[in-house]
Amino acid sequence: MAEHPHAALVRKGYEAFQRGDMDTLRGMMTGDCTHHVPGSHPLSGDFKGIDSILDGYYGRLYSETGGSFRVELRDIFVDGRGHAVSVHRFTADRGSKHIDESGGIVFRIVGDKMTDLDECVADIDMANEFWT
Repeated sequence: MAEHPHAALVRKGYEAFQRGDMDTLRGMMTGDCTHHVPGSHPLSGDFKGIDSILDGYYGRLYSETGGSFRVELRDIFVDGRGHAVSVHRFTADRGSKHIDESGGIVFRIVGDKMTDLDECVADIDMANEFWT
């Protein structure tokens, strides 16, 4: 069976993210897309608009971790109505801190573009401590 188009979109996004291919990611999101980041740390909050997401959040993930931030996609689930859920594992080093954590993202998709990304983590306190 062929992969559902929403799952394929999410998979393509993870692959582009891992390569640092912001041009591909830019083409996959609506102009008013929002990425919601949980927690109470300097990188948490709502990143509204493509530039805010790519530069304000993704760029900082790389710069704050000296390029060590890595994510491994584990699964994608779709509902066929514009939602996809990813499950992933991420690792990073920041100064003397290391994180190896499970997380996921709930994607809202309209047509063939992502409009909203709600990020979740398994241990929000651990994430807060790592980024603080």
